[in-house]
Order: sequence, then structure tokens, then C-alpha cells
Amino acid sequence: MKQLLFSFNKWLPFAAEPVAASHLAKRSKMMEYDQALVWVTMILMLFGMVMVYSASISLPDSPKYANYKNAHFLIRQAIFVALSVLVGLFVFRIKISAWQRAAPYLFVLTLLLLVAVLIPGLGKGVNGAKRWLSFKVFNIQPSELMKLFMVLYAADYTVRKQEYMHKLTKGFFPMMAAVALLGLLLLLEPDLGAFGVIVCIAMGILFLGGINGVWFAGIAATLVGIFSMVIIFSPFRRERIFAYLDPWVEEHALGKAYQLSHSLIAFGRGELFGVGLGASVEKLHYLPEAHTDFLLAVIGEELGFVGVMTVVLLFYWIVKRAFEIGRQAIVLDLTFAGLTAKGIGIWIGVQTFINMGVNLGLLPTKGLTLPLMSYGGSGVLINCVGLAILLRIDYENRMLMRGGRA
Repeated sequence: MKQLLFSFNKWLPFAAEPVAASHLAKRSKMMEYDQALVWVTMILMLFGMVMVYSASISLPDSPKYANYKNAHFLIRQAIFVALSVLVGLFVFRIKISAWQRAAPYLFVLTLLLLVAVLIPGLGKGVNGAKRWLSFKVFNIQPSELMKLFMVLYAADYTVRKQEYMHKLTKGFFPMMAAVALLGLLLLLEPDLGAFGVIVCIAMGILFLGGINGVWFAGIAATLVGIFSMVIIFSPFRRERIFAYLDPWVEEHALGKAYQLSHSLIAFGRGELFGVGLGASVEKLHYLPEAHTDFLLAVIGEELGFVGVMTVVLLFYWIVKRAFEIGRQAIVLDLTFAGLTAKGIGIWIGVQTFINMGVNLGLLPTKGLTLPLMSYGGSGVLINCVGLAILLRIDYENRMLMRGGRA
């Protein structure tokens, strides 16, 4: 019996070392990994697959997708999810110290990928934006990679520059120069939404790392001014803002606010419990990009307020858990790990808030997907990698609290 238990635990997917039978009772009091976080992540991804299928099943009726089968997007999303889980299992085995050493190199590598996107013949354009690198079988969106690597880079930068965090030239300017270069590349794609998320990640981690409060407020105000100027001097972004402020004017409802108006109609039709899974009318070629940016609107129409609130609470729990794991790591004097965990929480939280805000008409329309759920290989994969790193941080916390080594 003891031999059987030892063999079973040797192949546990999340176990970093075999667990002897004599220690099972002791270790059962504190699991080696956060099972709840794993389950919540899996629930969101599987629920996302169901809703992607529901939102995309009618797309082959349109000329654009005439050669696609009804289950095309479901099959691809299932492949993305399976691949993401496998990559996540591999990433979980990597120590956080290795990520800290690699952080600057990963950041520079992704900057080079963002440059490659802009080179004719390398970058792939979709709906007027060049954000992808095509590798025949799959496409990579470097801006998705940058969200994760900005978390790692900002956390590593804050740890390395801790003694200079109250100095403007040595502590703040180098980081802001890197973010400015990154912003220039993203605005050339253009991808203002991704830039906004990345700025929130960088600023959030610097704030948590102890940057001077006055400078932080000043730079935050400057960034708001820069975003405002980008919108003011960009005609199509300016039109989106005006359309967002009053989406029901005829010229807006049939133009720049077309997606928003149909998204709001979808939520209105859903009411409390929805019209039923698969029964959405708005996904029938009324609501563009229903399986990507506006997946929440389909959830709202088919599953109602109850379905939407369930998704909101699940994401809230992930963000809350990320901050709890980060706080515990900092208590254990693992500053890089703690800032990384909180940075992952900021990333998931901000992107989820923006996507939901756009769907609900609280924010202007931006091309940001709902993490873990919306259709897309790069997004789901990078989300899983980020959460696998979060699980690893929690695992190392637990090992230290047991008096062992991670």
C-alpha cells in the first residue's frame, strides 16, 4: 500500500517532488498547490469554450466565413485550451528565481517582436491593425506576451532599483523610457488598449514597490494627458469617444457605436436569467466580433444577469487571490515573487475591467479580449502562463512555510 501511494504521488502533475506515504497525513493539512485557483481557471476556460461555440456557430452563414464549419472556432479554441494547460504545467515547474534572471531578456526579446510586427511581410494585419506575427499554423500577438513580461520586468526592476525608488533620474526615468518606447511601438500597430493595460501594470508595480507618491501622481496625470492628446489628434478614436457618449443617435448607432448599441441590446434582452444557452439573436450577424471582444454580451443575452455576475465573481476571486499570494510572498521576504503575483492580479483585473466596461457601455470601445474566455490562441496561452507562475509563487510560499525549500 505504501509503495502504491508513493508511485501515485510521484506522478501528480503539480507535485515538484515525490511525496512519501508516511508524510501524506502531515502534508494533507496544507496542499502543495492552490486547488481552488486551478479549478476557477479551468471553469472559466471551459465556460469560455462553450460560449465561443455559441457565439460563433452562425458565422459560416456570412460570406466572410463561408468556408468554415460550424464548429471551426470551438475546435480551435479547444486546441488552444489544451495547449495552454500543457504549457502551464511546464511553466509551473520553473522556479521564480529563473524568471527573475530572465525578465530583462524576455522584455527586450518582446520589444524586438513588436518591431518585427511593423516590418512589411512579417506583420499580419486584421481589421486595419497589424498586431500579429504569422507562423503558418498559428499566429502570435507580441502585445499579449508583453503584458506578462512587463509584469516580470517591472517587478525585477523594482527589486534591483529599490534603493533608488525615491530618486527621479535613477529610479523612475529608466522605467518610463522603456514604457515610452513600448508605447510608441504599440501605437504604430495601433493597439491603444494593450498599451493602456501595460501602463497600468508598470505603474501599479512601481507604486507597490514604494515609488515616491508625488512623482507617481505627477506621472499618472501626465499619462492621462498623453492618452487624451492621442485621442484628440486621432480622428477615428475621437469619433469613437463621441459615439460612446451617445450611442443611440442614428449616425452613431449605425456607425462607430454599432457594436456598443447591439451589445447593450443583448444585455437588455437577457434580463435576469437570459433567453437560454444558444438562443442569442444578436450573435446572428448583428453583433460583430461576438466570439472575441464582445463575448460577455452573448453571455448576458443567453444567461442574463446571473451569468454575467458569475463571471464577474470568478474573475474577482482570481484577482483577490493573486494579491493574497503576493502579500504572503512579501511577508516571506520574496519581494520579486510578491510583486509579480500582484502584477498578475493587476493585469488580469485591469484587462477584465476594460473588456467588461466596453461591453456594458461604461468605457469607449477597445479591442481587448476577456481573459481566459474569449477566442484567441495568444491570449489564452499567455493568461495560462501567467496563472501558472502565480501558482508557482504560491507553491514556493507553501514550501517555505513548511520549513522546506521550493
